[in-house]
Amino acid sequence: QVQLVESGGGLVQPGGSLRLSCAASGSIFSINAMGWYRQAPGKQRELVAAITSGGSTNYADSVKGRFTISRDNAKNMVYLQMNSLKPEDTAVYYCNLRIVVTHYWGQGTQVTVSS
Repeated sequence: QVQLVESGGGLVQPGGSLRLSCAASGSIFSINAMGWYRQAPGKQRELVAAITSGGSTNYADSVKGRFTISRDNAKNMVYLQMNSLKPEDTAVYYCNLRIVVTHYWGQGTQVTVSS
């Protein structure tokens, strides 16, 4: 079984920064992809950023240049550094681990960008 635990969400003013962390535990194969998705009220869950165990990354166009995803394979951790936050970044952010075709999800952490 795999468990994902997120931390680091909160309330921030526009233009501010937050760093999300996700700790993975359990039966984790070394070859996988980890990432962050988000879901705003009334909208579908969308991919924000993902990173493979080899370090390849991809980002949603809306966050390119503002967000950075990274991971620590030894600790099974993934991070999302979010800079220049905008009100439209407000959402519940979910950590995701993909092993082949199986997806695992964290419980989500709220990020609110508001003045």
